Amino acid sequence: MCFSSDPNIHNFTKEFEITAKAPKKMANLKNRLALLVLLFTYYFYLGDFNVSAQQFRPGFVYTRNRGRCTPQYWSSRRESWPKMVPQTSTVSKIFGSRAYERYRYDLTLLEATGRNDDGDNVFARLVKQSTAALLNSYARHNYPYSAWEVKTMLIQALVSEKSASVLAQQLSQANEACN
Repeated sequence: MCFSSDPNIHNFTKEFEITAKAPKKMANLKNRLALLVLLFTYYFYLGDFNVSAQQFRPGFVYTRNRGRCTPQYWSSRRESWPKMVPQTSTVSKIFGSRAYERYRYDLTLLEATGRNDDGDNVFARLVKQSTAALLNSYARHNYPYSAWEVKTMLIQALVSEKSASVLAQQLSQANEACN
């Protein structure tokens, strides 16, 4: 409010009142904008506001359950290996001369269970599943094959890629079903 009759002074005080209120309005606008950004971030992070704690699981906690008879289980060394088949035994000593012809002479059973090159190579898949099957035949009483059956089937399957693929699939199913 201005009580002077000079119009220039009256305009100056009005401008002063307007510019004095501008920073308060800007600060209020910035606070509202920050709150809006925070709410949008919260909404997009959780998907919606009604997500319960049981439904929300971070991705890094995801684990895949593997059976106690799979090659991955045996290569993890969670359980001691049967005494008849030490981890350092080679594939050629355990499975015989045919395996010696197909695989490296120094390939151990532990290395065979931990192989990662079994994607397209059916013989790599076969030795991986056969090794797990042999360990299961000694360690699991309810396993469908005995040790000599696993050894015999491996030697017979080394004849062709088709028979190796069929046996690898058959042993994989037996290893997955065993507990």
